[in-house]
Amino acid sequence: MQFKEPYIPSFLEAKAKMEAWCAYQERCQFEVDQKLIGWKFNDEQRSQLIADLISNRFLDEERFACAFVSGKFRIKHWGRNKIKQHLKQKRISDYSIKKGMQEIDPDAYWETLLRLTSRKMNEQKSKETTQQLQLRVQRYLASKGYEFDLILDALSEIRMQQSEN
Repeated sequence: MQFKEPYIPSFLEAKAKMEAWCAYQERCQFEVDQKLIGWKFNDEQRSQLIADLISNRFLDEERFACAFVSGKFRIKHWGRNKIKQHLKQKRISDYSIKKGMQEIDPDAYWETLLRLTSRKMNEQKSKETTQQLQLRVQRYLASKGYEFDLILDALSEIRMQQSEN
């Protein structure tokens, strides 16, 4: 069985493809660079293409960070820690991360945390003690990227609400 040679576009084809790819969805420099490495472009060609994409506003690190933060919080309900970690993996600057994090409304963040906590607290297993349940909820919320002090505050608020009912 013979395998087909991987497609390697010319510089102009790659430029057009990258422009379309970046126009379709916000991308960061790291993602574009990885794609160009896959196409076997050298450092100089990659730098030139990325500089061109930035100058034509197809790539914008701050815009990417804002869109990423907004999407991951609204759709996946990720906490600040997980979002920050993923942005660092994509080599986004601390300044852009800080700008992106401003997209999260503190009240909406707290409400989302309370909703997730309440939902998990209501999933108590039959032989699970209250302490085991709280530990499971803490682990779940920490894996979603929420801060530990906020997790504890949310747990105590949900417990107070449950004791009132």
